[in-house]
Amino acid sequence: MNASSPAIQAALQAIDLAHAQDPKRENGSPAEVLYAQRLASWVQQLAPTPSDALLVATHAQHLERWVIARAEFPMDRTGYHRWRKAVQKRQGQRAQELMAAAGCEPALAARVQELVSKSALKNDPEAQVLEDAACLVFLASELGPFAAEHPDYTTEQFVVILRKSWEKMSPAARALAGTIPFPEAHAALIRLATAAPQ
Repeated sequence: MNASSPAIQAALQAIDLAHAQDPKRENGSPAEVLYAQRLASWVQQLAPTPSDALLVATHAQHLERWVIARAEFPMDRTGYHRWRKAVQKRQGQRAQELMAAAGCEPALAARVQELVSKSALKNDPEAQVLEDAACLVFLASELGPFAAEHPDYTTEQFVVILRKSWEKMSPAARALAGTIPFPEAHAALIRLATAAPQ
């Protein structure tokens, strides 16, 4: 996925520099650097020739996510959704700011803000690509660590989580999920989550 102009290239560099400040580390690297790389890999498979907006939005998905701590909101389902909304709004604004500083067109920066803040319409094709890629990152790279962090979760709880992800995914993303080499325990959960209702 290559930038098509010096301004977009500068914006991507600024976003990457921001990701590098993530205090959370994974295998010695900033976690959000790895997340952006993983997301870009899946987007490349879903949309081999992405628009400039999709290209930048892919890189900016978790932009400075750590700035708003989860602990600032109630530790319940409502609090979680409020935190997610606040994070997404800020991420979109920061992406727009960095693009403006890099000299990108205002309309392009506004489009990226819309995609990153999750305020695009439900049937927006590029928003669906980003949703698909995020679900694929979860399945391929985050399901194992998530399961390890929640040994108290029942099979039913995992099935509910996986079913919600599956329902968000397009047919193309579901096909790509079929290429992921899951360990048998996770594959069994996914089979349960994706089985047709009896």
